Amino acid sequence: MKKLFLMVCSTIISLSSIAQTDDNMGLIPAPVSVNKTSGSFVLDHTVVLLNKEHKNLKIAEALRSFALTKGFKLKLVKTAPIGQKVMELTSMGADQLPNEGYQIKITSRHIKLIGKDAGLFYALQSFMQLMPDKKLGNVIQNAEINDYPRFAYRGMHLDVGRHFFPVSFVKKYIDLMAAYKLNNFHWHLTEDQGWRIEIKKYPKLTEVGGSRNGTIIGDYPGTGGTDNEVYKGFYTQQDAKEIVAYAAARYINVIPEIELPGHSSAAIAAYPSLSCFPERDTPIGEKAPWSGPRTGKQVQQTWGVFDDVFVPSEDTFRFLEDVLDEIIAIFPSKYIHIGGDECPKKYWKESEFCQQLIKEKGLKDEHELQSYFIQRIEKYINGKGRSIIGWDEILEGGLAPNATVMSWRGVKGGIEAAQQNHNVIMTPSTNGLYFDHKQSLSVDEPLTIGRRGKGTSNFTKVYNYDPVPQELAEDQKKYIKGVQANMWSEYLESPAKVEYMLFPRIYALAEIAWTPLERKDIKNFTEQRIPLHLNRLDQTATNYWVPTPIGQTDEPIQGEQITINLKVPVVGAKIYYTLDGYRPSENATMYIDPIQVIVPQGQKKMLKTIVITPSGKRSVVTETLLNNGAADVKVK
Repeated sequence: MKKLFLMVCSTIISLSSIAQTDDNMGLIPAPVSVNKTSGSFVLDHTVVLLNKEHKNLKIAEALRSFALTKGFKLKLVKTAPIGQKVMELTSMGADQLPNEGYQIKITSRHIKLIGKDAGLFYALQSFMQLMPDKKLGNVIQNAEINDYPRFAYRGMHLDVGRHFFPVSFVKKYIDLMAAYKLNNFHWHLTEDQGWRIEIKKYPKLTEVGGSRNGTIIGDYPGTGGTDNEVYKGFYTQQDAKEIVAYAAARYINVIPEIELPGHSSAAIAAYPSLSCFPERDTPIGEKAPWSGPRTGKQVQQTWGVFDDVFVPSEDTFRFLEDVLDEIIAIFPSKYIHIGGDECPKKYWKESEFCQQLIKEKGLKDEHELQSYFIQRIEKYINGKGRSIIGWDEILEGGLAPNATVMSWRGVKGGIEAAQQNHNVIMTPSTNGLYFDHKQSLSVDEPLTIGRRGKGTSNFTKVYNYDPVPQELAEDQKKYIKGVQANMWSEYLESPAKVEYMLFPRIYALAEIAWTPLERKDIKNFTEQRIPLHLNRLDQTATNYWVPTPIGQTDEPIQGEQITINLKVPVVGAKIYYTLDGYRPSENATMYIDPIQVIVPQGQKKMLKTIVITPSGKRSVVTETLLNNGAADVKVK
C-alpha cells in the first residue's frame, strides 16, 4: 500500500510539474502563442460557467459535462455579478481572429474562451486539456493563449474496405480526431475486398460486393492460407448520414471515397458487365490461398493490385454517375475522393473496345485513357457543384482541370501538382504518414504491412516532416492546402489494433497540421507533452502503442564505461531492464537512476528494456548493443 501511495504521489508531482514548467502548458497541438502570467485560477465551488449566447449552448453543455468527469460541478448561468469567479464562453471579438482561431484568457478570477463556430470548439478542446483532475489538484496557470491553424486541411483516413468497423467505432475515431483539431475524415468506402456503402439503385454492391468468402491469414500473399470464414459488412445510407451529422457537430468534414477505375473487384463481382471481360473468371493464382469457388467474378480475399478494373464504357460511366448521385446526396463535402491509384493497364491493353476507344478519342496510350476516365468523372462531379480529390496517379496522362491531388507515393506528385497550380494534400507514405506501418524495429511489433520491407513510421518521423516541400517556389507553396495520415486496414482486424496504430502518431500529425514551424520543438513534444497525454489515455479504454524509453537508441553504443540515461515516455510508467540477455519484465531490474555499465575490452553486452504503464500496458522490448571492440558475435 505504501509503495502504491508513493507511485500515485510521484504521478501527481510529474503531472503538476509538466503543467507548471512546460512552455506549451501541455497542449497538443502546440498553440501559436502562450504567454504565462503570475498567479493562477483556482477551481472551487464558487466558480460558475457563464454563457450569454444561445448559439454557444452546446459547447457550454459539453464543457459542463467534461468538468463533471474531472470532479468539478459548474452551474451554467447567463449573467454573473461583478467579482464572481467565472469561466466564460463568448464570440465577442472573434471576428478579429483568423479562421478557426481562438483565444483563452486566464486570470485569477476569470477564464474566458473566445471564438466562434469551429474556433470556439477548438478553444474548448484546448481548455479540456488544461483542466486538472480534482483528485490531483484544482489550479490552472494564469496565461493568455492565441491560436489558429497552419493548414486549412487537417486529415485522417480510414480504410473500411479491407476490414469493416462498426458505426460506434467510426464515431470514436471522429471524437479522437476532434480532440486534436483534425477536421477532415477521409472515409475509404470501396475496395477489391469489399464494397461498404449502400447504393439503393444497385443493391448487389453490398449484397454481393460487401461479402468475401475468406481472408488470408498472415502476411501477403497468405502464409497461413485463408480463414475460410465469410467476411461482410456495410453501412446503410442512414448510418452514413448519422456519421456525417456526428462529424459535422465536431467541425469535421467527411470525404467519401469511391475507388475508380482500379481497386474495383468488389463492384465487378456484383456487376460483371463493369469489366472489360465479363466472361473471364476473377484472376486467382493457382497456388494462392482461396476459400470457395474460383470461377466467375469474385470479391478478392487477398491484398494487392488486381488487373480486373472498370471498363471505360458508357454503361460504366452511367453506373458510376448513378452511384455518385447517391453519394453526393448523403455527403455534403465539397470534395469527393475518386481514388485513381494503382490501376493496372493489362486488361485495357487486351481489350478491343479500349483500344478502339483510344483511337476514337485521339489518346496516346492507356495512361491517357485513365486521364480521360478521370476527367469524365470530374466533369460530372463538377456539374453537381463538387470537386474531386484523387491519389497522385491521376497526374499520369494529364491532370483533370480542377482536381486536387493527394500525394502518397512520396512528395514528388505533390510538387508536380503544385507546380501546375493544383491544390495538394500531402500524405506521403515515405514520410511516416502511413499509420498502418510498424512503429519500431522490434520483433514484438504485431503483423503490419511494414513487415514487407515498407519501413517504420514512428511519431518522431511524423513530427519531423514538413508538408510544404522546399523545392517549391514561394508562390507555389500556397497550393499545399494541408496534410493527412492514412490508415489502411489490410492487417488491422479490430478497432483495438487501429487505436494501437493511431496513438501516439496522431499527436505528431496534429502538430504538423496545426502548429507554426517556428513553434515546433521535438524535445518538448517528446519529453513533456506526449508523456502527459499518454498518461491520460492510459486511464481510458483506448488502446495505444507504448513508446520505448526516452533516450534509448537502436544504434550500438561503443565504449568501456557507458552511462545509460533514460526517461519514462508515459507519466507514471516504469522502465525495467536486463543486461543478462534475457527478456525484461516487471521481474527485471527497475530503472531508477542512470546506469553505469562497464563493458570489458573485446566484449559486448545487450541492454534490453520494456516500459510498463500504470494500467499495465507494455511497450515492445527494445535492444541496444553495448560494444567495446568485440568482433561480430551473437549476443543472447
